[in-house]
Amino acid sequence: MTDTMAITGLGVLSGAGIGAPALAGALSAPQTTDVSEMFEEPLPGGQAHALADFKVRDHLGRKGTSFYDRSTAFGVVACQEALADSALEVDDENRTRVGIVLGTTAGSVKSSWDYTTETLTQERPYLVNPVLFPNAVMNCTAGQAAIRHNLRGPNATVAGGPLAMLNVLRYSRNLLNCGYADALLSGSIEEFGPQEAWRVHHAQSLEGGDLLPGEGAAVFVIESAEAVRAAGRTPDVEVLAVETGVFDPASAGSGLADGLTLCLSRALERAGVTAGQVSTVATAANGMTRLDEAEEAAINAVLGSDVPRLEVKEATGETSSASGALQLAALLARHRGGEAGDGDISVITSRDEEGAAGAAVIRGWNRAHGDNG
Repeated sequence: MTDTMAITGLGVLSGAGIGAPALAGALSAPQTTDVSEMFEEPLPGGQAHALADFKVRDHLGRKGTSFYDRSTAFGVVACQEALADSALEVDDENRTRVGIVLGTTAGSVKSSWDYTTETLTQERPYLVNPVLFPNAVMNCTAGQAAIRHNLRGPNATVAGGPLAMLNVLRYSRNLLNCGYADALLSGSIEEFGPQEAWRVHHAQSLEGGDLLPGEGAAVFVIESAEAVRAAGRTPDVEVLAVETGVFDPASAGSGLADGLTLCLSRALERAGVTAGQVSTVATAANGMTRLDEAEEAAINAVLGSDVPRLEVKEATGETSSASGALQLAALLARHRGGEAGDGDISVITSRDEEGAAGAAVIRGWNRAHGDNG
């Protein structure tokens, strides 16, 4: 049994485009997209970090994709990209040992909204389009991804909001350690739509921020680091520790700051890493003053103020349940682009308005994908 997981493949979609290079480029030169024509419903603004021209058939073909909603399309494509990026070969011998763990807030909110709206607006006997129902179920994406890629291992959906990816990593670690799977496609997803756009707008307004909404998905091929090294392969990233908790967010955020401080300290201790070894912190900073200040207070208390911050949401917008996955993908992209040193240690921090907080410690390498083969 080992707590260390290896990431050996990545599939990522963000408002900047598809793939790690697109995300890496956005980190240095963020851009937004005109979304004013994407939906019939009104939006709070005409700009967002969205894949406005994304069409699932361009990546998966027409067969079987006609009724995918946006979340499902993102997840299935990200899984396909992750498998193609990894040396993992799925065949009849091992497909029962390869599973999927995806993080979300509540699945596709737009699909749930559309389905509910039809039940209230259609004439009796409520002529609701039955095709809409599967998309309204939270685990639709994970199920469709398993069907599309013929993966018969464990299949799970973890509802965690902004902390979804950290919770997915913990769940994935448990599956590997308990022997339920040898490899997992693990990640999280958030789609852009009118409902999410308005939610972000109102949340930002209440907390004094002005960050635009975004969307994206990042899926990672995760295996036991011990097994990967025993096979003579080199991980792209090792996940050394993940710690999460729920704390009292009262007292102007001090409870959240203390909770994140505790998670950070525990994660470093579990990883066997000192504060001085951390080269970068990928933060969840999103312009919400109370939460950003609590996060900064925790980072300063544990790591100090001099550790470079990577504020991923400046490039991706507020991506809610996909936030942690895009933070992890951004760190991996920096290693692949040579912007991070070989063997450098980084930290991911996360928090939400309800007092949930978490941190992960990773070690990455700037080796090319071919070195994993």
